[in-house]
Parts: sequence; structure tokens; C-alpha cells
Amino acid sequence: MTRVAVFGATGYGGVELVRLLLDHPEVELTYLARHSTVGENIAQFYQHLGGAIDMEIQEIDVPAASEVADLMFFCLPHAVGAEYVAEALELGNKVLDFSADCRLKSAGVYEQYYGEHPRPDLLEQAVYGLPELHREDIPSTQLTAVPGCYPTSAILALAPAVDAGLIEPNVIVDSKSGVSGAGRKLSLTTHYTECNESVAAYAIAKHRHTPEMVQELSTLGPEMMVTFTPHLIPMNRGILSTCYAQLAGATSLTDALEVYRDFYDGEPFIRVLDEGLVPATKHVSGSNFCDIGLAIDENAGRLIAVAAIDNLIKGLAGAAVQCMNLMIGCDETTALSRYPFWP
Repeated sequence: MTRVAVFGATGYGGVELVRLLLDHPEVELTYLARHSTVGENIAQFYQHLGGAIDMEIQEIDVPAASEVADLMFFCLPHAVGAEYVAEALELGNKVLDFSADCRLKSAGVYEQYYGEHPRPDLLEQAVYGLPELHREDIPSTQLTAVPGCYPTSAILALAPAVDAGLIEPNVIVDSKSGVSGAGRKLSLTTHYTECNESVAAYAIAKHRHTPEMVQELSTLGPEMMVTFTPHLIPMNRGILSTCYAQLAGATSLTDALEVYRDFYDGEPFIRVLDEGLVPATKHVSGSNFCDIGLAIDENAGRLIAVAAIDNLIKGLAGAAVQCMNLMIGCDETTALSRYPFWP
């Protein structure tokens, strides 16, 4: 049994993680923490967990948590949790970090998008937590960086095409996300009257998740150029990413689908759809699946890859559990095998 602490347990990502871990037969939740909700019982703070857990939120105290936990999840904002992560590693804990602090290999690139890195020494230790690309490295690492939600969808949509040399190294990623992707903290853009009945692009040509896409796709082929535009959609959860890439040569849709099926052969959470089928966020909601559909625009000579994920599960908490399973030697699908809910 692995004893687990969750820091930032009352954010959307943290509470979704708690919900998933409650179903895990090889895990015991022993410590929940967040500065702003100390003393709250998580089942009262989030009443949907009533009857499933009875645990108070503690202060963020890594040494105290280390006395009762072997593995720690840090669901904290960028730059806020880096020192805590370093402290946990020094105490011998395995760590999964939800922030961007350990995702990028270059401190210089990090600083372009986030500012000065608080602990650049962590970058060498971390493994990017996308099992479909880094499954061999995750079991032996002490520190896994959980990917961003947008990059998860885009990288999975494009990785087979890059790996096989099907496309030119210059792609466009157009993504739509539900409001929960912005987190639980209040902001003007996520107020009901601001986002309901509206779709808006934001952070055009400068979104912080762009370098993750570039970094990971470039490990599979030539250095990639990515133009990324995210949009806020008035729904609770889900991401749909439509990715456009110029074909490097003549390729049929049948051949492209075969490349994708070969690349993802045996992957428990990737579903490559048959020709003519299109992913939708509703088809993956509440699950750890990523659905991928392909089309080829023959007139323009472009591959169009569409990926749908639940941003809070495959895009965050589910990905973290999937990586945790590899780190502790469990079956990768443990606590993640539920199919999407409907409607």
C-alpha cells in the first residue's frame, strides 16, 4: 500500500485527483493540504464526496506529510510549489507535480513564458509525464512533471505523424477548452455572464503551453514550429484540439490511420477512430481516454488531426494517476478504467 499526500487538494485538479484515488486499491490517502482551506473537511467543502472520505485539510507542511506519506502530489500554481517539491525529494518521497515548473527542459525557455525559475535544478531530474511517449522513463524517476492539458491533446494528436515523417515541421493547433481549465479561482473572464453564450480566443501566439508542444514533438523528429490558439468555451470540462499540418508527401487517409494505429498499438487510453468518425468532448467526459480522428484535405495537401480529452482527467488528474501507477509498479489502468458518462 502506497501512502499518498495531496497538496492543493481543494482546487479542481486536486479534488478530481482525490476522487480518483479513493477508488485505488493500492493507495491510502493520508494527508490533504492547502493554505486557504485549512481546517475544512474536504467532504463538506465538496459535498459530492460525502460518505467517501472524512479528512480535514492541513497546512502545507512537507516534513509533516513525509512522516505519513511515501508519494506526494503537488497541485499548486506555477512557481509556488517548486521549493516544496525540492523539499519532498530531499526527504526521499516520490513526487508528481501538476505545475509547469518541471515540464520544460530549458530554464531559459521557462523564463520566456513564466519568469525566473525558482528551482532550475529540478529540470534535470524530471520526466515529462506522458506515458505514451515516456513510459520507459517514468517507473524509475522520483519526479514526474504532469503535462499541461492543452499539450496532452495536441501532442497525442500529432505525435504519430511527426514520428513517421508524414508532415512538415510547421503545425497549427486550434484548441477549445471548458471553463474548469482556468481553475477554481475567480476571474472576470470565467464569470457566468462573461463566458456564457460566447466563445473567445486568448493568449494568441503567446500561450504558456506552446513550448511543451514544441519540446515533446521535436523529440520525435525535426525541430517543430507550433502556432497555438486556445479558446474558452462555455462548458464545464473537456478539450477539443484540431491540428493542421502540411503533408510531407502523398499520403492516403487509410495509410495515415494505419500509422496512428501502429503508433498507439496497446495504448490503454488512446482510441483512434475509424474513417469518417469525429471526436467530441462528450465522448470522453469523465474518462482518461483520448479520442483521435483524422481527415486529409486533398486540395490543400493537409493532414487534420482532431483529439478530444477531459481536461481534468486525461489532461491532469487522470494522467497523474496513470503516471503514479507506473512509479509504484501498479497496472497502469488501475482506478482509471471507467468509461465516459453519458449524456
